[in-house]
Amino acid sequence: MKQQPRADERRPANDGPKAAARNRAALVAAAREVYAESGLDAPLSAVARRAGVGQGVLYRHFPDRAAVATAVLEENVRQIEQAAAAEGATLADVLGVMTWHLTESAAFIGLMHADGAGSRSGIRAHALALSERVERGLRGHLPDGYRLGGANDLMLAVAMVSGAVTGPTREEREQRALAAWRLLGIEVGPVRPFEG
Repeated sequence: MKQQPRADERRPANDGPKAAARNRAALVAAAREVYAESGLDAPLSAVARRAGVGQGVLYRHFPDRAAVATAVLEENVRQIEQAAAAEGATLADVLGVMTWHLTESAAFIGLMHADGAGSRSGIRAHALALSERVERGLRGHLPDGYRLGGANDLMLAVAMVSGAVTGPTREEREQRALAAWRLLGIEVGPVRPFEG
């Protein structure tokens, strides 16, 4: 027999849409972490566990693996676009935000190599569109005559740096990315997420 709650007991509030938004944000953050540690082939159950939700919640927000990767990539690109649109932003500032995403997200590294990104997961066209958005954000801060101003030079440099982002820890990956930018003679601002 089920006991009814007493009048002085309160049931937990059902946050409805607020909980859904929180769960989605937690899933994207968890996916970024899990992908950084284990790559894009990490089990989705690990993403749900890291986010503190059940797999059913994950699948309510994301029907498949490609949708999870796309959400992580969208968030990465959105932060770079916000950094690029911030008042007084410089190329170094935007590169700092982009470099943070490179060191945090294996999925984002794949995006910077969009020719191969998503070929097995069905998100190739979307990855190319996201890569173009990153390029627009960066290109908008290139001074006239800048060394990376050529047609493909900017994204080639980004791809070269992203290829250097290896190592078991975030700190090692960041050091390698910054060393690669230095070798290219490019100044990078503080490596951090965009906090607008």
